[in-house]
Amino acid sequence: MAQLDLEEQEQLDQLKAFWKRYGNLLLVLLIAVLAAYVGWTRWNAHQQDQALQASAMYDELDKAVTARDVPKAAQVVNDLKSRYPKTLVAQQGALLLAKLQFESKQLDEAQASLTWVTEQATTPEYQALARLRLAGVLMEAKKLDEALRVLDKSPAPEFEALVADRRGDVLLALNKPTEAIQAYNQAWKAMDAQVDYRRVIEGKLGALGVSVDEQPSPAPASASAAASGAQP
Repeated sequence: MAQLDLEEQEQLDQLKAFWKRYGNLLLVLLIAVLAAYVGWTRWNAHQQDQALQASAMYDELDKAVTARDVPKAAQVVNDLKSRYPKTLVAQQGALLLAKLQFESKQLDEAQASLTWVTEQATTPEYQALARLRLAGVLMEAKKLDEALRVLDKSPAPEFEALVADRRGDVLLALNKPTEAIQAYNQAWKAMDAQVDYRRVIEGKLGALGVSVDEQPSPAPASASAAASGAQP
């Protein structure tokens, strides 16, 4: 028993020496870990709360758009842009508002909404979609040179065909049929053969006296991009 007591005392002394040497450091590390955990938990809760609030605001926007209430929709989007400018919800809201403004013939307002998305978009896809629609708005406003400048910026790969198609529309409006044909050919080649919109491009080329029957099959492209991007 005396031997055991001696060993236990020795272990206790070693523990005391270790704690005396490293105790303060361990406490600091423990406090840092706890602080990081609490901070992460609060940040996560804050993010969830923001997501819920943004989602509720988007629902309000959707109701305003359904009612064709442009002032109300603009107010909601301005709140989204002010509170959550870098979120997809705000960017989606601005795109939705721009569509309503375009349909309501408020071209300057639609241009401003889409320009905001091109500047704030957090993904290349949203940026490309906003530029594509912005070019459509600028075409409608007869700002053709400006529309071309917007389209000249590199698009996301899945929007290559649609951007080329819209460039053809702008060039045709500028009375440049030869360059328009080149753009339409690029669009036709880049678009997936399974996408229905490819037939529209064929029709544009046909109207300009160009046949695409002998053209090679294109590499697959995004069908969803065609469906969502053709609208201004």
